Amino acid sequence: MVVDSNYNVPRHVAIIMDGNGRWAMAKGKKRQYGHRQGSKTLETICKQAYDIGIEYITVYAFSTENWSRPKEEIDNLMNLLRQYLKSSLKNASRDNIKVRVIGDKNGLDNDIITSIERLEEGSKNNTGLQLQIALNYGGRDEIVRMTKRIVSDFENNNININTINQKTIERYLDTRDIPDPDLLIRTSGEMRISNFLLWQLAYTEFYFVQKHWPDFTIEDLKDAIAYYSNIERRYGKVKE
Repeated sequence: MVVDSNYNVPRHVAIIMDGNGRWAMAKGKKRQYGHRQGSKTLETICKQAYDIGIEYITVYAFSTENWSRPKEEIDNLMNLLRQYLKSSLKNASRDNIKVRVIGDKNGLDNDIITSIERLEEGSKNNTGLQLQIALNYGGRDEIVRMTKRIVSDFENNNININTINQKTIERYLDTRDIPDPDLLIRTSGEMRISNFLLWQLAYTEFYFVQKHWPDFTIEDLKDAIAYYSNIERRYGKVKE
């Protein structure tokens, strides 16, 4: 799978995989059907993204706000997550994908945490696409947790407050050692970031798609890359 050789392929793509439930309901099915199809779409995209030239993908799978959804839907999502994590270890090995989970893992059930640890450990030496899955994640929550870690290190004399700068903060974020996203894709027509990667998206280009996530294809990804390639990224500077 290739794109036009003239395209500037983003190194890191963040994705808000929106519209799974609405996609299913439009077909007369339950919302969990849409979430299952959405997980298949993610697998398909990840299998081909690295060949296009993308090195990192970070997806918003379950936010801190999603806990307010009906209990039945949350239970279904957690069971789907259990199945996904189990199959992902085999898939990551097959497709050479390194998987990392970001977010507050302490808010998840113990068996899910164990599966996450096994997946991260089992895929850590893979050299292809690096996939970050945001679970029980919120951008504001990440900043709160980052602040607590810095304060703790300061109180234990592990950090000098006078040396704290943006690079310091980045080392305490969930995404430490990962470059900021170049491109954010959100499906289903919504045009907001919904508390996703608030620090990291400071200079990210946004691309919004009307399609719901289960209908998103590799061709849609290539369209997003074409859009990104036509943008002149100045990072607050002016063109000479």
